[in-house]
Amino acid sequence: MDNGEWDRWPEFFTDDCLYRIQLRENHERGLPLATLSLESKGMLKDRTYGIRETPFHDPYYQRHIVGAPLIRKADGDRIVAETNYAVLRTKPDQMTNVYNVGRYLDTVVPTPEGWRFASRLCIFDSEMIPNSLIYPI
Repeated sequence: MDNGEWDRWPEFFTDDCLYRIQLRENHERGLPLATLSLESKGMLKDRTYGIRETPFHDPYYQRHIVGAPLIRKADGDRIVAETNYAVLRTKPDQMTNVYNVGRYLDTVVPTPEGWRFASRLCIFDSEMIPNSLIYPI
């Protein structure tokens, strides 16, 4: 994602995946409201199409800093992990800033093509986010 290879991103997921960006408070309280919720690989592909074909935003670069995953559960059918992340954003004419910070809650499953995300929840810590969330976290 940091290199803008958007068409490759959906291929890391299963066909019936879940990708959600959600406020920490809503996640912890079991509330369903999410900033972004994509419920299949098709929806991820639609999002990447929108990124490429809709140039109605200021361009920027993202850089992910990802911690070591903490394996919560592992068996032959799936791995459940939690990983801290920070995403930095740089607009060409501005200083770099911290864009989003939180944790990934991942469920990864084996497929014939290799291990793929069945779900990736991006649980962000701040109650404030920029009004434009274009690229995946």
